[in-house]
Amino acid sequence: MTTSASKVTLHMVSSLDGFIAKKDDDVSWLQSTDNYGKGVTLSQEDIEKFIATIDCYVMGSKTYEHALKLGWPYGSMPVIVLTHRNLKADKKNVEFYSGDLDELINHQLKPKYKSIWMVGGAILAKDFIRAKLVDEIIVSIMPVILGDGILFFDYVEQESRLHLKDVTAYKDGMVELWYEVKKE
Repeated sequence: MTTSASKVTLHMVSSLDGFIAKKDDDVSWLQSTDNYGKGVTLSQEDIEKFIATIDCYVMGSKTYEHALKLGWPYGSMPVIVLTHRNLKADKKNVEFYSGDLDELINHQLKPKYKSIWMVGGAILAKDFIRAKLVDEIIVSIMPVILGDGILFFDYVEQESRLHLKDVTAYKDGMVELWYEVKKE
C-alpha cells in the first residue's frame, strides 16, 4: 500500500493574469514564441524521464475532451475523468468517475499510485483544494495576458499556506512555480 508516500500534484498552465483558457476554450496561446536567454530547455529525454515519474492523471470532463482534440498527450498512463455526464471512453486507459473525491483519492488511487497528477480544470482544482486533497501545486505561467477567460483560481474561498519548493524559467518564457501545500 503506497498511501503514506502518495502525493497529489495539482498542475495547471495559466496566463499571467490567471486564466487557463479563453472564454471559447481556446488554448492556442499555450505555445509561446518568446525567447528568454537564461531559460532552461528540456530535451525529449528529460521530458520522458519526468513523465515516467507520474503514475496516473485525474482530470475533469472538459479537459478530457480538450485533450482528445489536441492529440492526447497522456499516452497509455491511467487517467481518471471526473464527470456526471455519460461520456464515451476513447482510450483504453481512461476510467470515468462521478462519486466522492475523498473516496477516489484516499481510498482508490493513493493505495495504488504514488504520484497522482490532477491536470484540469478550474472547477475541479477548486474542489480538490477545498477538500484538502492537494499536496503540491505546480503552476506554469505563460508569457501572455489574456484579459478574459476561464480563471484558474476562481474564488476558492479558503486560505491555504504554501511553501515554495522550486522555480524554473524556461527558454520559451514560461515560468514554473512549484509549491508544497502546508498541512495545518
